[in-house]
Amino acid sequence: MTQRAKIDTDGGSTRDTPVEPGPPVVHRPAGLTAAEVAERVARGEVNDVPVRSSRSTTDIVRANVFTRFNAIIGVLWVIMLIVAPIQDSLFGFVIVANTGIGIIQELRAKKTLDGLAVIGEAKPSVRRDGRAAEISTSEIVLGDLIELGPGDKVVVDGVVAEADSMEIDESLLTGEADPVVKRPGDPVMSGSFVVAGGGAFTATKVGREAYAAQLAEEASRFTLVHSELRSGISTILKYVTWMMVPTAIGLIISQLVVQDNDLKNSIARTVGGIVPMIPEGLVLLTSVAFAIGVIRLGRKQCLVQELPAIEGLARVDVVCLDKTGTLTEGGMDVTEVRLLNGSDETYVHKVLGALGESDPRPNASLQAIIDAYPDAEEWRCTESLPFSSARKYSGAAFSEGDGEDSTWLLGAPDVLLPHGDPSLADIDRLNEQGLRVLLLARTVHELDSPNVAKDARATALVVLEQRLRPDASDTLAYFADQNVAAKVISGDNAVSVGAVAGKLGLPGAANTVDARTLPPDTEEMAKVLDENAVFGRVTPQQKRDMVAALQSHGHTVAMTGDGVNDVLALKDADIGVSMGSGSEATRAVAQIVLLDNSFATLPSVVAEGRRVIGNITRVATLFLTKTVYSVLLAILVVISQIEYPFLPRHLTLLSTLTIGVPAFFLALAPNKERAKPHFVRRVMRYAIPGGVVAAAATFTTYLLARHHYTGADALGAETSAATLTLFLVSMWVLAIIARPYTAWRLALVAAMGGAFLLVLVVPWLQEFFALRLVGTTMPWAAVAIAAAGAAVLEIAWRWVDRRFPA
Repeated sequence: MTQRAKIDTDGGSTRDTPVEPGPPVVHRPAGLTAAEVAERVARGEVNDVPVRSSRSTTDIVRANVFTRFNAIIGVLWVIMLIVAPIQDSLFGFVIVANTGIGIIQELRAKKTLDGLAVIGEAKPSVRRDGRAAEISTSEIVLGDLIELGPGDKVVVDGVVAEADSMEIDESLLTGEADPVVKRPGDPVMSGSFVVAGGGAFTATKVGREAYAAQLAEEASRFTLVHSELRSGISTILKYVTWMMVPTAIGLIISQLVVQDNDLKNSIARTVGGIVPMIPEGLVLLTSVAFAIGVIRLGRKQCLVQELPAIEGLARVDVVCLDKTGTLTEGGMDVTEVRLLNGSDETYVHKVLGALGESDPRPNASLQAIIDAYPDAEEWRCTESLPFSSARKYSGAAFSEGDGEDSTWLLGAPDVLLPHGDPSLADIDRLNEQGLRVLLLARTVHELDSPNVAKDARATALVVLEQRLRPDASDTLAYFADQNVAAKVISGDNAVSVGAVAGKLGLPGAANTVDARTLPPDTEEMAKVLDENAVFGRVTPQQKRDMVAALQSHGHTVAMTGDGVNDVLALKDADIGVSMGSGSEATRAVAQIVLLDNSFATLPSVVAEGRRVIGNITRVATLFLTKTVYSVLLAILVVISQIEYPFLPRHLTLLSTLTIGVPAFFLALAPNKERAKPHFVRRVMRYAIPGGVVAAAATFTTYLLARHHYTGADALGAETSAATLTLFLVSMWVLAIIARPYTAWRLALVAAMGGAFLLVLVVPWLQEFFALRLVGTTMPWAAVAIAAAGAAVLEIAWRWVDRRFPA
């Protein structure tokens, strides 16, 4: 047969132009010449829209340095450098170090993200000087001829120059799910993608003039702020600011006006009361945790296109898996061809070879047929119908070389055959073995007829064996162990899908549901989805509806896929996960791209998300407990009209030992608990009682010490006793947060206690931090009050757990 020019998946030509006798060959446009490209580049007619996977270096530095709380602390730091010893200014050096760590970690994450983005970047096939080659989207110039095939995204606006049964989905732009048939001269818009057929279009608008350029840039940029965790922290910081401002004003007036003390000492104690109100390390630690998460996933060839995806996956309780390309590998093998209705084997092989040649962009099933059956030289394709996920079959019309014409369909047997056909029983038995079966049928209708499949004569069954991913079984077992429900959703035959899922050990695989029987009502569909795990014959629109139905029941849904039929569902799911080898359209809408195409990477992604979110929720309690007790202590001091008990050096020491150092290690520890909603409520229900108990115990010790000590150095002794109580209560908060205990967590808590003990017994450290326990009565009283506070804290948190469950 006449061989048609064919574009392979890499964009290069794999077959020669026609050489056999036949109708005159239609010459394809050659595209721009190198000289024309150079002229357009010189004129600036280039698709130069910046697509960033992460923030710029300037943005990262600005976001970490120029914050509201850094400004407050910076002013207080300058004041302390002027009026007090250097040890009272330690909090400023800590902030500088923390900010530097945050910047370095985010820059490392940016380097990882940008490197992976280059690897995963879609490269459109552009025809220049008569030859097709893959180039970066930023190298496209005005007037370029860009080739398209199934799954390719339209990257700039243009006009169709060639079309071979090309159908384009514009749903991401218009919301209309039905694909649009495109013919030469029709416009195409950037952001749409090809679902069937192929062709080429001429770029008419590039760069920021393209219809979807700004939308694409917005979708591609760093979007860390859009997450429950980030919005929750912002809410907390807003309330902290409201509490802090009036409290700080009252404290300033109390220490500078009411107390007739030395000015510098009053300023130092005022600053000592204000600084600990600020949970400055919480924002930093969140940024560092996200950044380290990106770096860890990057090492596993996982591109996180939107950082909140890490948080989203931590909350996922349902993962929807596409069978082909996810549970099975892309390739297939033809294991058998079963002849039907007395067909001739040699003739059937010729038909299959011709069908393989008729599609310039074969899918995995057709590629297996191409590999098994060579092209029939004397056959000529006169018309073709590309495969579509919606109709479940493809077709072609041929001139067979001996004057005969024929039209053939290849696709799903249960779609092409009438209900009750005896062949369906054999097909079911094959499907039960996990085999994929296609029906070859001859039709008497034209390919563009809406009834093309009606009365088609079954000719042969093509039996294909799918290659299971070796890691799929372990991955499904991981999800089951983590209480994440796995739903296999496929366009293939339901029985076949169930057999594959059964081989992989998925619970519920025996009860496979044919999606054609699903109720259209969202509530009813959600009930069926909750009760079953495997679904076959699912249309692209149904995939989208199924995601919505699951979400309507309160599920957080992750969707995996690699084909154009998965795009709508990927976009609507809470988290879209695409394979690196998937279509350009799926990679564009997914938040996470598995560049190595390994389904086994998903558990690592889920685990990383749980580690980040679970640990941030855990350590946020430490930071906010400090904020609560600092505000309450300031209020109590203002009401009592007495000196604030602490200098900045005391609270810097306590914050470092009970919050800063432990929080860093706890935030990076393993954590398998699925993230739960209502971040602010979960954190504050512990931070408020913890802060109240710490403030009450500390202020009680301080008042007792004021009555116990007299003389010139009484204030130093009072401060030391109060510091001891506050440290012990804060340590108990840390001890509770660190549960359940492991060897390294016990060692961490013990090390922080040992460091404080070292300060109390080493003379020069006593002097540096102005901590000297005087006598035995008051120090032991401070310990006793702290022990009572710890007991109250245990009771209070257990009551909170029962009264306000998360």
